Amino acid sequence: MKTVLSLLLLVFVSGYTAVGQPEGMLTYEMKINLHRNIPKEREDMKAMMPEFNTARFQLLFNNSESLYKTLVDEEDDVANAETGGRRMVIMRAAMNSEIYFHTDEPTVVSKQEFMGKEYLITDTVKVSPWKFGTETKTIAGYTCRMAYYTDQSRPDRPQEITAWFTDQLRPFLGPERFNTLPGAVLAVDINNGERVIVAKSAELRALRKNELKKPVSGTPVTGKEFREMVEKRMKEMRSQGGNFTIRN
Repeated sequence: MKTVLSLLLLVFVSGYTAVGQPEGMLTYEMKINLHRNIPKEREDMKAMMPEFNTARFQLLFNNSESLYKTLVDEEDDVANAETGGRRMVIMRAAMNSEIYFHTDEPTVVSKQEFMGKEYLITDTVKVSPWKFGTETKTIAGYTCRMAYYTDQSRPDRPQEITAWFTDQLRPFLGPERFNTLPGAVLAVDINNGERVIVAKSAELRALRKNELKKPVSGTPVTGKEFREMVEKRMKEMRSQGGNFTIRN
């Protein structure tokens, strides 16, 4: 993995660095359709929650590193919906998190908060089986190309992923784990609008000292261990009548 990414980086970054500033910050907005997966027999739940939940994220980057983290506003910490005297607390789909990636390393390191505790997660970088389309669109002032694939990591619920990336910014850059394309990913659409992440602005500038740092705090776990822990807790919550999703 390290060899593949390093070789690809050498090929693509030469063309990029001649274009412009190798450091900067991208600001993204993520929108989740909360009504999308409500079963028909629970249609009444739609009146108890907003249709969409939004969150903002920041992606800091230099020539070889990137740090994707949640931008938290106090009013966004918990969304509340009131209907007919009943109160429902909706957990934010995007928890406080940081995802760090170095193009010379075969792993991605993330700091994730779960059930009031912080975890430091080390996971293997996975290169998705991207296919490329011919369509283009402009996002945050950059011309982007389309790439897509079907995520079958969960056979019970495959996901259709569509990304838009630009070669006007450095390769292997993007939100969450969508960072294995020959350019910067500025938009991701999961299942045709179920979850959408879009870059709203780009600021090319020198980073301040310690602005981009690899996470070091939290209980160390592997990606596999963290996913198993979350799945176990989700099953417990569902058995008690709860319903929420954690993404990592």
